Amino acid sequence: MKLYFNIEYHTKPGEKLELIIDEKDSAPRSHSMFHTENGLWKCEVDYFSKSIDYKYQLTDDRKNVLREEFVKHGLNFPHNYKEFLIFDEWNNKNFPENYLNNKILRNKFTQLKPQKLPSLKKHTHLFRIEAPIYNHDWEIALVGNTSSLGNWSYENFIHLSQTDFGIWEASVEIPEVQLIQYKYAIFDKAQQKIVDVESGANRSTVPNTQKDVLQIVADHYFKFKSYQMYHDAGVAVPVFSLRTENGFGVGEFSDIKKLGDWANETSLGIIQILPINDTTANYSWTDSYPYAAVSVYALHPQYISIENLDFKLPKDLVDEYQAERNELNALELVDYEKMISAKWKYLKIIFNTEKESIYKDRSFKKFIKDNEEWLLSYSAFCVLRDKYKTPNFNTWKTHKKYIAGKVAPFFSAKNKDYDASMLHAWVQFQLHKQLKDAVEYVHSLGISLKGDLPIGIYRYSVEAWTEPELFGMDFQAGAPPDQFTEIGQNWEFPTYNWEAMKNDNYQWWKNRFKALEQYFDAMRIDHILGFFRIWRMPISATQGILGYFYPAIPVVLDEFKARHIPFDFDRYCKPFINDQILWRYFGEENFRALEFLIKNPDGTYQFKEEFGTQRKLTDHFSKLPKDKIAEKLISLCANVLFVIEEKDGETVYHPRFNILKTESYQYLSDWERESIYELYQDYFYKRQDHLWKEKAMEKLPAILSSTDMLICGEDLGLVPDCVPEVMDELAIIALKVQRMPPGNLSFYNPQEATYLNVVTASSHDSSTLRQWWKENEVLTQTYFNQQLNQYGKAPDDLNPYLAEIIMKQHLYNDAMLAIFPIQEFLATEESLTNPNMNNERINDPSVFPHYWRYRMHLNIENLIENSEFNNKISNWIKDSGRE
Repeated sequence: MKLYFNIEYHTKPGEKLELIIDEKDSAPRSHSMFHTENGLWKCEVDYFSKSIDYKYQLTDDRKNVLREEFVKHGLNFPHNYKEFLIFDEWNNKNFPENYLNNKILRNKFTQLKPQKLPSLKKHTHLFRIEAPIYNHDWEIALVGNTSSLGNWSYENFIHLSQTDFGIWEASVEIPEVQLIQYKYAIFDKAQQKIVDVESGANRSTVPNTQKDVLQIVADHYFKFKSYQMYHDAGVAVPVFSLRTENGFGVGEFSDIKKLGDWANETSLGIIQILPINDTTANYSWTDSYPYAAVSVYALHPQYISIENLDFKLPKDLVDEYQAERNELNALELVDYEKMISAKWKYLKIIFNTEKESIYKDRSFKKFIKDNEEWLLSYSAFCVLRDKYKTPNFNTWKTHKKYIAGKVAPFFSAKNKDYDASMLHAWVQFQLHKQLKDAVEYVHSLGISLKGDLPIGIYRYSVEAWTEPELFGMDFQAGAPPDQFTEIGQNWEFPTYNWEAMKNDNYQWWKNRFKALEQYFDAMRIDHILGFFRIWRMPISATQGILGYFYPAIPVVLDEFKARHIPFDFDRYCKPFINDQILWRYFGEENFRALEFLIKNPDGTYQFKEEFGTQRKLTDHFSKLPKDKIAEKLISLCANVLFVIEEKDGETVYHPRFNILKTESYQYLSDWERESIYELYQDYFYKRQDHLWKEKAMEKLPAILSSTDMLICGEDLGLVPDCVPEVMDELAIIALKVQRMPPGNLSFYNPQEATYLNVVTASSHDSSTLRQWWKENEVLTQTYFNQQLNQYGKAPDDLNPYLAEIIMKQHLYNDAMLAIFPIQEFLATEESLTNPNMNNERINDPSVFPHYWRYRMHLNIENLIENSEFNNKISNWIKDSGRE
């Protein structure tokens, strides 16, 4: 079989195109293309299969890849031809078909049966376009300038068949020997007519006069108008926050079904939740932090429903269980420690009672076999964590270092830890079943589930134990200072060893996405900036302020010399302390600070060796009663100009974030300050962009190619210029939070949102709208007048009328998704607002660790029955075109 590939691509001198064809049982094969005229590149290939997957890439004369397609082309060949003339287009990742043909589309069209392409004995052209349509009544049609294409008539058009999700094809006999001009159109089955034709210039192709050759016109990018694109609205709520009539003091996976019922009543198409992986480190309230998973695969036992297990509670425990359930469910907030302790109590009783039946369960055996790669090490980790009462494997008496052969016996029936290991495996099996059941139910309603992928892993997690080579265990990840905190954030997670991950083309990440894809249709990537660069700190630091971006182009000694900056290590890289600074920090208590300091001959001070880092100070004060001087000393330790890094045997330097605000900077000479300021601006805002884009483009295309989920990126904070560019190129949906605008704006106007965005009024990291309204009277007044276009003085409290205006501003725009926290929906109805407004906040990033314990104050069942409220929301969704 002969394939003749043709693609128009305008290159520069020294550049050429290559065709890369996937081979089933071997490495992809590269075929050089040759240039003919007017930017047309050609290639002839002998091929012996009825289907093909391939891509194009641009190279230079040294074979360096300058650009490549991130989405492959796919074609199926009719059996009645032996030669095919293929006319292609470069397939950009950000064409709608490449990000909208995803799990959400499949979820909404679960009943779709691909159509067979009508077989014509004689046809010259096969037209093919990828166009995911989210309207059940619409199909793609073809109109053109020849008689065979209807002479542009909307009555005599060509129907295309949907041969797979979002793929439309038509076989056509075009006998005319002329330039063929055509467009694709939308045919409405209900109205039985063409309702719109794609915008832009006509498409064109050449006639085909070769009887035994089929010409395949493989088109891309149906030029949709905004209203024809997929738009949706959704609710964001952590699973642990769901409240139901028979709950156990915390939301469970089975409660997602009831949330789905409410979403269905209100015409919402997306349910967004926070991370659901197991975070059990020590069974205390600090485990409530959902971004510190001890396993990137295991689900959190807090979400299990005791009443929906495969086995029932022993009858003699039912009364005790119900009493405990009622007590926990009456609480305003989650009592994590009581709840998780009680759940494990009942899980262990049921497991030990039904152990014989559980071990014989074929479905359980299959679950173990299918998930053995992570389940064995996770179960062993849990047993050892519980045995030694710490997740810190460095302190365990046995198995400090993970050796697969020594851990495998945990799943051997003869091993003393077999039952304990199988308990954790069985709980995971039950969690998986309950979550899958909930997912299938909400899918049956046409509702999609959006998950959340944490950027980091917990320092004492299964993955850190089993694959330490993939992580920077000597460093900590976090974030620089922002609107939440002036000292930055230290998440205490290890960083990633991206070079090690690159060796197998990021398989660790691909496996992680595949695991999540079992449950989710869309995924929010937490802190997507971490794929460009991460903010990292040495272990010696406890505050994020002492971090630096990695990777980054650092400052070296020669650069100080070139800028005529009189670099002095002690002055620039150690805390600068003099009498005036001591007085400002400590006032009349400065004599206490002197206990930790040594006076230098020049009258300045330095920390004693045993207190010379934030970590040393923190460790010292952790053994003593709380002392307010501790926080001041730790802050004083950050009064430096540059943070050091050891790189390839050389010390390099990174300007400390917010260097201009340091006391140390104020005591420099004027010209020294000016020179360091210029260096600071260059470091943070100029020199890094190309490097960070390069690093992101190494990772993200390879990782995201492994999933069919719709990918959204949380891109808040200090966003480099390259981030929006990369996200647009890879069609990653950006996040726009009205109160967290880019640049120096006071607010983001959702009316300006472009299509590849999620818009929202608040997030789990912010206060709710009702809380925010009272935080800053001046800011609220500006928002009231300028953003909401209201006159006069802003009311003291956010009323439902204003909450509705805010909601509608986010619904009526071009953004693909508008997703709101459940609290913001309730704020639009006076009778549904939480009387205790302060209980509504989910997280405060300025407090670490924070207790994540928010619960809805209403039962979901009551919301489902509130038809007046539900109809109001539903009407907004429908009217805004987001149904």
